[in-house]
Amino acid sequence: MNYDINKIRSYFPVLKQQVYNKPLVYLDNAATTQKTVKVLMAQEKLHNDYYGNIHRAAHYMADKSTADFEETRDKVQKFINAGAREEIIFTKGTTESVNLVAASFCEQFIKSGDEIIVSEMEHHSNIVPWQIQAINKGAKIVKLPFSDSGILQSGALQNLISSKTKLVAVTHVSNVLGTINPVKQIIETAHSKNIPVFIDGAQAVQHIPVDVQELDADFYAFSAHKMYGPNGVGVLYGKRKWLTEMPPYQGGGEMIAEVSFDKTTFSEIPFKFEAGTPNITSVIAFGASIDMLQDIGLVNIWEWEHELLEYATAGLKEIEGMTIYGEAPEKSSVISFNIEGVHSFDLGTMLDKMGIAVRTGHHCADPVMQHYNIPGTVRASFGLYNTKEEIDQFLHALKKVVQMFA
Repeated sequence: MNYDINKIRSYFPVLKQQVYNKPLVYLDNAATTQKTVKVLMAQEKLHNDYYGNIHRAAHYMADKSTADFEETRDKVQKFINAGAREEIIFTKGTTESVNLVAASFCEQFIKSGDEIIVSEMEHHSNIVPWQIQAINKGAKIVKLPFSDSGILQSGALQNLISSKTKLVAVTHVSNVLGTINPVKQIIETAHSKNIPVFIDGAQAVQHIPVDVQELDADFYAFSAHKMYGPNGVGVLYGKRKWLTEMPPYQGGGEMIAEVSFDKTTFSEIPFKFEAGTPNITSVIAFGASIDMLQDIGLVNIWEWEHELLEYATAGLKEIEGMTIYGEAPEKSSVISFNIEGVHSFDLGTMLDKMGIAVRTGHHCADPVMQHYNIPGTVRASFGLYNTKEEIDQFLHALKKVVQMFA
């Protein structure tokens, strides 16, 4: 594998920072990733050179902004191999993408007594929107469980699906356990009963190649800020057949064809779901992060990060009192753990003083914590710019903390 880690790290100025006079070791990539210099430059260039509102006006600034905005839509389409650019909708993030589908799909297709199947390992953002709509419609949420080893019991899906089932919602990759779920198999099972599937891809697209047509996904959502891109931008992919039947999520400018006090007719997709002025700067800059991921190659990124995962897992298992949560055979570069006798928050705080950034707490996944009967964990999550040397620093710091609490 030709993976020039020094060149890749040079794309991220923040990695040169010192924290408490220690070199920064950033291992919180599942929460958010650092921004490439090209993303930062794209944002600056737009505001310095040609910023204008999109899909409006006839002047150069607006035309140039519109062209670059729509170019990013084309890049996203290619990145996930969507069938058409019209199937790509820009949102504020994965959370808004879920809420959009939950609100709009349920308005059109869910009635009292219907059921929505949601996996036990979901982030809150792929549970709560469905719960809200279920309450509004008098529907029911049905749980698809996972095992103690962190493997989703996808085989149970066949038995959970009933005549009342209207949708299945599942994460592609768990943000706590790192489990890569067999979403293609899940989709095939659901589709055999004519049930659409919503996939939360927030923890997947930056680590593994995703082809929504090959998966046959009905909906697929993710966020730019977890892909080394800007904040405030999300993507919703939806099959045309669903999007055209679903009502708008919000009303406002540019999502309409014609408005009068008698009636309103709506724009075609994707604009029907993009009301108001979007985050123009960040969408355009998002294109730079997609370019970087494609230049490096998702296969190369996956192989590099898998090496880091195996290296870190082996090192963690050598530490006395260590419990790792989630050891599925197919796993992304996320490790959640606890050390006996050390509270996860205390551990995270002490690591921070040594320049090491990790996440502590429930990771917006209370049902996962409830499954293991724990209040929270420490989570280390690796990105394309992390190194084995950084993992060595992390492991050394952990051992020092354990000694302090001995």
